[in-house]
Amino acid sequence: MNELHERLSTGRPTKMMTGRPPKRKLSESGHSSSTGPPNQSSFPDKALKDSTYGSATCNVSAGEGQYVVAERGRRAGRNIQDLGILIRQTMAHVKDGKTGSSGDPVKLLTNLFGLGLPTQWYLYQYHVDFNPAMASMRLKAALLYSHGDVLGTARAFDGAILFLTRKLENKVTELSSTTNRGEVVKITVTLTSTLMPGSPVCIHFFHVLFKKVFKFLNMYQVGRNYFSPSNPVNIPQHKLSLWPGFSVAVAPLEKQLTLCADVSHKVLRNETVLDSMNEMFHRIPKERFTDACEKEFLGSVVLTRYNNKTYRVDDIDWSTKPTDKFPKKDGTQISYVEYYKQQYNLEVTDPFQPMLVSSLKARKNEACDAPRVVHLLPELSYLTGLSSRALTDFRLMKDLSLETQLNPERRQKRLQSLAENIQESREASAELAKWGLRLEDQLTITGRVIPPERICLRDNICQPASAADWSRDTRGGRMIQAKPLSNWILLFSHRSGDVAEQLVQCLIKVGDGMGFPIEYPKIIQVEDSPVSFLRALQQHVNPDLQLVFCILPSQSKDNYDSIKKYLNLEQPVPSQCVQNRTLTRQNMIMSVATKIAMQIICKTGGELWAVEIPLKSLMVIGIDVNKDAINKSQSVVGFVASTNSRLTKWFSQCMIQKTSTDFADCLKVCMKGAIEQWQKSNKELPSRIIIYRDGVGDGQLQMLLDYEIPQLLGFFRECQIAHSPRITVVVVRKRCTVRFYNESHRGFQNPPLGTVVDSGATRPEWYDFFLISQNARQGTVNPTYYNVLYDTNGLKPDHLQRLTYKLCHLYYNWPGVIRVPAPCQYAHKLTFLVGQSIHREPRIELSNTLFYL
Repeated sequence: MNELHERLSTGRPTKMMTGRPPKRKLSESGHSSSTGPPNQSSFPDKALKDSTYGSATCNVSAGEGQYVVAERGRRAGRNIQDLGILIRQTMAHVKDGKTGSSGDPVKLLTNLFGLGLPTQWYLYQYHVDFNPAMASMRLKAALLYSHGDVLGTARAFDGAILFLTRKLENKVTELSSTTNRGEVVKITVTLTSTLMPGSPVCIHFFHVLFKKVFKFLNMYQVGRNYFSPSNPVNIPQHKLSLWPGFSVAVAPLEKQLTLCADVSHKVLRNETVLDSMNEMFHRIPKERFTDACEKEFLGSVVLTRYNNKTYRVDDIDWSTKPTDKFPKKDGTQISYVEYYKQQYNLEVTDPFQPMLVSSLKARKNEACDAPRVVHLLPELSYLTGLSSRALTDFRLMKDLSLETQLNPERRQKRLQSLAENIQESREASAELAKWGLRLEDQLTITGRVIPPERICLRDNICQPASAADWSRDTRGGRMIQAKPLSNWILLFSHRSGDVAEQLVQCLIKVGDGMGFPIEYPKIIQVEDSPVSFLRALQQHVNPDLQLVFCILPSQSKDNYDSIKKYLNLEQPVPSQCVQNRTLTRQNMIMSVATKIAMQIICKTGGELWAVEIPLKSLMVIGIDVNKDAINKSQSVVGFVASTNSRLTKWFSQCMIQKTSTDFADCLKVCMKGAIEQWQKSNKELPSRIIIYRDGVGDGQLQMLLDYEIPQLLGFFRECQIAHSPRITVVVVRKRCTVRFYNESHRGFQNPPLGTVVDSGATRPEWYDFFLISQNARQGTVNPTYYNVLYDTNGLKPDHLQRLTYKLCHLYYNWPGVIRVPAPCQYAHKLTFLVGQSIHREPRIELSNTLFYL
């Protein structure tokens, strides 16, 4: 430890992040203060409650407990912002009904619990004024609640806004109270809103109500979910522990108000940041220690177990130590060591450790220049999530999945236990009953199983035994179109010489069976270093090459990135990279060669398989937006559009925009390129365009309606096209909390592939549906949620659902259905390559091939 102290004491001073205000010391653990009198940036840790949510923001005190009608963090509020969007009523073809009829019906149990309310239930919102005015929230609540005979027991108050479940006789009610000092205070209670159960403010209120319910169950909110720290699942062989918990959301569905509950886990490492620093200290040279620590910890999330709160590490303050003192609100000085002893009875053992710095979001009505930062002790901060090394540890991930990937049977038991705990808890059930709510049984709904698809190859059409994987069914089949591979080079280091020769022979053999002639490549051996690979590329790559194949000696990302940058930016040639260890796995070379040959066909402009598409002159587009891994202020927009009627050839374009949002402002440019390529291939405009927009977060639907869709429509108006294509825009969401189970004589199981749910679990005001298009070998399948935001195609729900399922068959990196339509997955792969490796827009010469697979 003394050695570590020497390194830290000789390290560089605090490195401030660009654009961040100067740091200030903490007045208490988990909060900041400035020198001088307390201000808005000085606050106790227990008061860390974000109260920002538009017009619906209010902190509500209800007797002994406290409601905060704006949960910590803003994502819960974003979810509710989508509720006010009414889409279905603008679409004539689904205004009266959005359910399909094709397929076999199947009974499904959901993780949705009914929330029972009285028939004529309303939430009444009042504004409360005090005369004379007073600042004390506690005093105002006490004076107001002294009129229990008028207000009733179901009441919630934040100092200005009062919620009641009973309507007062008059719109304006005058009350009078007397303080302990004998001062008479007049209270004016004015009705401002009568809220229906499905209104955004009511839904947000119900979320906060359940937050208190979970508190009665001794569960703590961490992020958006609730966990039970008292019942951890330990995985000692990997120094990990899991907090079991639940994610919950209240939603007004077609038939009733529901509570959606799903099992969740919080992964915690049984090591502190200081433990990890000490481990790094013994294996990293002195001059690289501070840089390595910042690279490892900046951006990570830590949990402080003394208050069960999570913080993002934004910086490391190497100059501040636990023995340093800071001023408290009363002006007295106290050290961090003394503070933790007094406040939490915790002993700080290392007086030389640096401090972690976390920036907090500005509060409502708080000046933007008022910095709010938290200083945290590494010794008391536990790392959450998994490190990059852990994610590549097969045994660790397998052991972890045994606890986190619950099958439907185990998941259902956990949900049943949650419902029983709420109903058996006197405090929890009483809290719900006070507001007129009761937790009912889980919903059972009827879904439909879409008929399976046939896979079309060059010479035959097959009906796979399972849509999950048709590699065996199509074995020996010839791909639809494969250009002969005659002009290509193979780069590898000396250690890969044996596997390189074996791989070439296997590629030639499997290619022959696919109808893909492969000639012997030009062989180039290089040294193991990334510089050697790059130098060889510069010497041997020319525009006439069809493919550059590299066998990488290690997992070095730098080597991979340098190869991809050169071949996507400097000399645009399709490339294929594979690690040496992948080719040395026992009895796997033929299987690997088959998958590589399929990727090469795609990267050189070929087509693998197709499904039957009844719609003619149809263009399908996938859009995804991701952040750049290096420059977080940049967003990478992936745009992939079909260019033929079979939906087997694609035009891909990637744009980088200088924005911190997840919205695309370059869609006109992308649409122009896609339309030009379609016209070049088909000599006409498409008559229909269906756009699948992936990467949309909570609360962003209105922005798509106001910003992105007008861009797409504006392109055709500006081009003054006489007969513009009919357009449909569908939002795709993979992170879906709703689950479905198929109950049979063998218990609860995952529903069959192709299951569609378009009623019972959907929203009445939206044109939406769920589709199960992936096979879960372990755990519970996660359905994909589709929401149609704009539609002039007028396709029947059956037809759109069938088309969506067909598109899940057309991803050429896997011979089976995938979770999202193929163009969405292609767009994701494109943005991942650009955002993680090349960080610039690829050359347009590659746009007609799937070069990013």
